[in-house]
Amino acid sequence: MDIIHVMKTLARLVEPALTERLRVMPAVVVTGARQTGKSTLVAERVPGARRYATLDDLDVLDAARRDPEALVGGSGAVTLDEVQREPGLLAAVKRAIDRDRKPGRFLLTGSADLLVMRQVSESLAGRASYLTLWPMTRREQRGQGRAGQWEALLAARDEAWRDVLAAGDAKPEDWRALARRGGFPTPALERGTAEERAIWFDGYVRTYLERDLRDLASISALPDFRRLMRAACLRLGQLVNQTELARDVALPQPTVHRWLNLLETSYLLVRLPAYAVNRTKRLIKAPKLYWGDTGVALHLAGAEEPAGAHLENLVLHDLLAWRDARRERAEIGYWRTASGEEVDFVIEAGGRLLPIEVKAGARPRLADCAHLRSFRREYGKRARAGLLLHAGSTVEWLAPDVLAAPWWRVL
Repeated sequence: MDIIHVMKTLARLVEPALTERLRVMPAVVVTGARQTGKSTLVAERVPGARRYATLDDLDVLDAARRDPEALVGGSGAVTLDEVQREPGLLAAVKRAIDRDRKPGRFLLTGSADLLVMRQVSESLAGRASYLTLWPMTRREQRGQGRAGQWEALLAARDEAWRDVLAAGDAKPEDWRALARRGGFPTPALERGTAEERAIWFDGYVRTYLERDLRDLASISALPDFRRLMRAACLRLGQLVNQTELARDVALPQPTVHRWLNLLETSYLLVRLPAYAVNRTKRLIKAPKLYWGDTGVALHLAGAEEPAGAHLENLVLHDLLAWRDARRERAEIGYWRTASGEEVDFVIEAGGRLLPIEVKAGARPRLADCAHLRSFRREYGKRARAGLLLHAGSTVEWLAPDVLAAPWWRVL
């Protein structure tokens, strides 16, 4: 009941937000893909004495099904790990909170988005705060416990960006190495060779297919599901076209739609929405497809070398981790026009827009600024200067309104 997987314990980006929410809400729910470090976070990085139980323990799972009140009872603080394995347990948590709404009483984790799981009838509305733990950012892996320089860039004047980035202590790194190891703590920190990581990733995918999926849905055609996962990994950075994807993997379109939803619910797949001033249009426009972890994506795709889309995916992962750990909500999307102009990412925060373009080349050119400048013309005073991330080493203004910077100085 108290077994915790041993791994290198490093500070995580969400820790301040988690501590703050435990002081305010009766329950805090930390969700994220399996093996992102949720168990380590809640068992080792949260101060204070708490009773801990994980539903990965079959005895605890049986108790959650037979006598949930025994698990959630008592006056002390309780941590319940992997609660998606018995969604009915949340009803007992709700009853316990309604009897005693003391802040920080329950800390729950789940390897699926409990708010969209059909089996979960209780959302703990008004009783719980939700946090997402993404795989480790580059700076988390380096022991800094944070994401990239997004907050500093938003806080500074545009003309000060160059000084902000040049003053940092970031070290150059080959982005391909970061893409290969991904952000899951074990392969990123403890598996030093490609062969060791391949073994770990294979076990991870098998566990997901053979056990975790059963907690979400009944799927008998696991080879078909794995084929869809591979096809999705080969389409990083592309618009989601479910009809085309269904044709390529020889599956009915409704099945592809349902399985993509399952991948997103378990935080393996990310569908990035389009940015538009009209928020209704954002729901109508096709999203772009990315993966929750580049290491898993490369393994599933069978790719030996990362491509430019994987660098985009690394930037998006850092953005999502930053967004979900901050108090003020920020929106992340992409921008695309009918004529084909496109900006990889747009941060919408504080009423302003920060457009970001990602290039895998080491020598950015003025032509690379064209779509960023089009975006700025479209949105006028709402738009900040454009940020062009590249694989080189120089920080320079390519145009009066576009700063080119190495990706590693930002991430």
